[in-house]
Amino acid sequence: MSGGEPDTKGGRKGIAVAALLLTASVVALLRPAPAFSQETELRGEVSESAILADQQRKARQLRAQGSLDQAAPAAQAAEDQTPANPYEPASPGAVPDGEGATASIFDQPQATDDPFADDQVAARPRRPSTARQRAAYASTKSDTKATDKKKAKKKPSQTSTAKAAARDDQADTAAADEDGANRRAVTIDSVDRQKLDPGAERTGSIEGQKVKPEDDPFAAPGIKVGTFVFRPTLEQGFTATSNADASSGGTSAVLSETALRFTATSDWRENSAVIDGYGIFRNTLSGQKINDAQGRIEGQFNVDLDNELRAVAKLGYEAVPESASSPDAIAGVTSQPLRQTVDGSLGVEKDLGKMRYTLTGAVTHDFFGDPKLSDGTIVSQKDRDSTLYSATLRTGYQVSPAITPFAEVEAGRRIFDLRLDSNGYERSSTRLGARAGLELDMDDKLSGEFSVGWLREAIDDDRLPANAGPYVNADLKWSPERGTIIGLTGRTTIESTTTAGASGDVLYSGRLTGERQVRANLTANSALGLDWRDYTGSDGHDLILSAEAGLTWWLNRYAGLTTRVRTEKLTSNLTGRDYVANSVYLGLKVQR
Repeated sequence: MSGGEPDTKGGRKGIAVAALLLTASVVALLRPAPAFSQETELRGEVSESAILADQQRKARQLRAQGSLDQAAPAAQAAEDQTPANPYEPASPGAVPDGEGATASIFDQPQATDDPFADDQVAARPRRPSTARQRAAYASTKSDTKATDKKKAKKKPSQTSTAKAAARDDQADTAAADEDGANRRAVTIDSVDRQKLDPGAERTGSIEGQKVKPEDDPFAAPGIKVGTFVFRPTLEQGFTATSNADASSGGTSAVLSETALRFTATSDWRENSAVIDGYGIFRNTLSGQKINDAQGRIEGQFNVDLDNELRAVAKLGYEAVPESASSPDAIAGVTSQPLRQTVDGSLGVEKDLGKMRYTLTGAVTHDFFGDPKLSDGTIVSQKDRDSTLYSATLRTGYQVSPAITPFAEVEAGRRIFDLRLDSNGYERSSTRLGARAGLELDMDDKLSGEFSVGWLREAIDDDRLPANAGPYVNADLKWSPERGTIIGLTGRTTIESTTTAGASGDVLYSGRLTGERQVRANLTANSALGLDWRDYTGSDGHDLILSAEAGLTWWLNRYAGLTTRVRTEKLTSNLTGRDYVANSVYLGLKVQR
């Protein structure tokens, strides 16, 4: 028994040793290897924009480091050699970031990643710490202050580059802090998630904006033609009248009347131009035969010259048939002769302090067509053709911006194409006139001018007395309230004649008009007219009174219905000249 006892003890020791070795082997085999995801740092979504932004930030840091003095790179190199803080994993078996991870996050594990290797080196972070860079820079700032001042004087561009890089680095750091600790979490829609500036001015919605109402919502919008705004108006209607040709022997008729009017206004920065025109065509549907047309076109051009000079040029053409009530009307013709007029003027204005000077030259040429008698005979009107040349000098003084009194003198010469008419009279004449007036400019309230004076045309033939008389001219517009316009026009005209033994007459024409916008789409208008014709060398005279009232109802901005009634009466102390004409018109007006 005593000899077997030692064997038993030795066997127990061998069994214990074997069990201990087996346990150690099992523990070694069960030790976990480092996770590949931890080694490669696959910890979230990585976008290409985040990688590109990280590379650009590193490049700016390198440029900023190159602009610093030599002390800063030395401090940075010493910092790079300092081992990194040991990594403290949150779970057993985790290992710190390795050197190889900086190459690419998709690289396969290397042989040097053995966790049991004895020659492990402390891992460096994948990107340098911005906090440590600022600390290093602050530690060397006091030592390099003098050097930086010298460099700033010698190389201001490098210093500004370094400051710009530092600002970019701070902006990148702030962006990283806002998006989270992991800069690779930045995605392509990060810009859409930026915070709004609380100090930015808010813009109201389009629907909430107040739109300023138009002054006239039914006014013609116009058509853009080059540098002009063209506004045409076409009116078509029917007229029922008791006297178709407004003469002592006129009869009733129903006429088709077409009127075309237009205005073209320039859209220039400095100078300006305006073109106006109209055309009226009448044809008989029933009753007295009427087939005539009339129209006019006129252009005005205003230009500023040097030395405070302004030039105003006008040019016009008019074609109007001779009125059956004219003193020179020809009896027994199928239609009265067509009178055509070409006129033009050029004026130059000069301001000297409050003094205003204007010199205007004008030319007017009248020529007549040859009418045909009922028997087919053509009556020549060549002896009525004439040209009037005139020059007018005006001097004014501006009492205030609204009132400018003036005085002007006129001199001219009327020359007939034929020196002697069909009756053997020399019809050419010399024209002289003088007048005084007032210019008014009160914006939209009251504007225009009026003048009075004396006008005389002395005929070359001594057998004929001169056409002379008071001169009255007016062109005023007054707006007593919004939507109401009252106009006053007046003109004095010397009418020559080829009647044997007669010099002609002086015609005074006046017209008072009113326009009222009853509603936005309803406009009322009215007119009163007075004409006085004084025959030279006799006591003969004509008085013509007229009145008119009308309404225009706009269906929309481009079309409307219009109507008007008119009456006209001529009273004369000469035989066979009295007449009365009443008419009613209804039509459709379109504009653009």
